[in-house]
This record gives sequence, structure tokens and C-alpha cells, in this order.
Amino acid sequence: MSQSEELRRGIAQLGISLNEDTQTTLLRFLELLQKWNKVYNLTAIRDPQQMVSHHLLDSLAVIPHLWAGRWLDVGCGAGLPGLVLAISKPEWQFSLLDSNSKKTGFVQQAIIELELHNATVHCARAEAWQPAERFDGIISRAFTEMGGFLRCTRHLLASNGRWAAMKGAPEQELAGIPEGCRVEQVIRLKVPGLNAARSLVIATCEESKAI
Repeated sequence: MSQSEELRRGIAQLGISLNEDTQTTLLRFLELLQKWNKVYNLTAIRDPQQMVSHHLLDSLAVIPHLWAGRWLDVGCGAGLPGLVLAISKPEWQFSLLDSNSKKTGFVQQAIIELELHNATVHCARAEAWQPAERFDGIISRAFTEMGGFLRCTRHLLASNGRWAAMKGAPEQELAGIPEGCRVEQVIRLKVPGLNAARSLVIATCEESKAI
């Protein structure tokens, strides 16, 4: 099965709607990732076919559970899920943050080549970063354990904002939630072509309202 066919089928199974131009842009992103991966080792997944399920569909699976607004992808790595979300939701704004300049360099090049006007990238550590505005949503994928994610980004969350942590089986991590924060929902996800546990943990923090 071709990458385009696997992506088309996966999108249908996820129950989301993405037009042909958007799907083409997603596949162009994978082409860039494969090209840069040969030199910079951005991701452990090197099989082009696996990249559709493990990168694109894994990132797209969270879309039905997210909300409109200003988003931050913390520990964005090679742009996952931030660039995939920015391509799929051009009406939302995305900032991508990572302390690895090699990875943010790739993300910046992808933003330029894919002409993404709703995405920016920043090279910094989350706990030290002080942007002008806070975010309605903060998302992460394989960034750190749940408690650490909330602690190092709580100063970046808007007063009514929420976190969205992409996890496998998150149960053991939930005990480490910082005081004043709470888990609103744990959503089980089924990613087409990916035989592994996937969850999205939605969390909020009362203290963010007082910052």
C-alpha cells in the first residue's frame, strides 16, 4: 500500500476530514523528514511506511479531542505532533518548542518549505522560556512523565488553558500530578496501523488562573 493510500484510509478510520491538499502537504512533510533523517537522525522510525502510522496518524488521532486557540508543542522534536497539527488546522496557531537546535533547525526549514503561516519554532528549555503570551493548549508527545510536563510548563498555560499529554498507558504517571492540578479526562485512542496503547490525558491547573 502506498503512503498516500495508507494516509487516506487512516484518516477515514479516525473519522476526521482532511482535503487532498492537506494530505499532500502531510506527505511532503514526511519526505522532508526522511531526507533530513539520513543526516541528522531526527527520529528512530526510518521505514517510510511506518512513518505514516507512527508519525502522521499517531499525531492526527488527537485532533477530535483538541480545541481551537493558541497551542504550544513542548519537546516538539522533529515537529510531532505540532507540525502535523499545524498542517491540519491552519486556522489555529502553533508554537513549537525544543532545546535541541538540530531538531528546531529542521522544524524551521519545514515551516518555510511547507509555507506554514500558523507555526513558529523556538529553541529553548520549557522551564526557562518566557513568551509574550500564554497558551490555550499545551501538548506533548514523549516529552517527559506527566508530573514533570505540568510542572515545567505551568507558567506557559493561559488562565483557561488545558494540557493535552499524548501517552501510551498513563496510569502509573497520574499519581505524580502536582498539587493544584487535576486530570480532567483520559481518552483511549486507537491509531490505525499502530498496535500499541495510546491515550490522551487532558489536565488543568487552578494555579494557572492566578499567574
